[in-house]
Amino acid sequence: MTTLERPQPLLSMSEKTARIDAICAQARILPVITIAREQDILPLADALAAGGIRTLEVTLRSAHGIKAIEVLREQRPELCVGAGTVLDRRMFEAVAAAGAQFVVSPGITPELLQAGVQGDIPLLPGISTASEIMSGYALGYRRFKLFPAEISGGAAAIKAFAGPFGDIRFCPTGGVNQANARSYMALPNVMCVGGTWMLDSSWIKNGEWARIEASSAEAMALLEHD
Repeated sequence: MTTLERPQPLLSMSEKTARIDAICAQARILPVITIAREQDILPLADALAAGGIRTLEVTLRSAHGIKAIEVLREQRPELCVGAGTVLDRRMFEAVAAAGAQFVVSPGITPELLQAGVQGDIPLLPGISTASEIMSGYALGYRRFKLFPAEISGGAAAIKAFAGPFGDIRFCPTGGVNQANARSYMALPNVMCVGGTWMLDSSWIKNGEWARIEASSAEAMALLEHD
């Protein structure tokens, strides 16, 4: 099917922006989840949810990513489940078919940006430069993931982007942790943060779900509105 033959998306880009805003306002933190074992899917999600984190970014960094999205959408419908580490149109379409409610990418390509324009779920594309923002901006994108945030200038870069890009908002991910998350969230053009500090891999490996629940609750308390 050619681009011209593709059906028109049900949602406009402005509607997708509004949906991203709603998701991020509710989430405040997007936990970047990589599933190493299928049996961890539900107990991990339940531990996060018990700690107040109910919006999940399940990455495709492992072979269990698609399965995890399917299981969570079917068995935990009260959670908002998105897909991360989406690299191309094929992966975008696969996570959409699995039921993902939003898509996050580490970077951009023309193909992936077009997939987000033409798809019916919102894409939060990863950028690290002004030129990349402009590439997305030309297609209607107004919300981006800054990745890797700390290496790409951190809070100072986000402050600088506010000048030329007054209607753009960001989800910084990569190097965001308990020590700096609050300083990111204090910026008016930051809508949420992404991180893994509440998801220590050894806790998951050992099934220490209570520690993940407690860490999640601490993370949410850290970012409570003043």
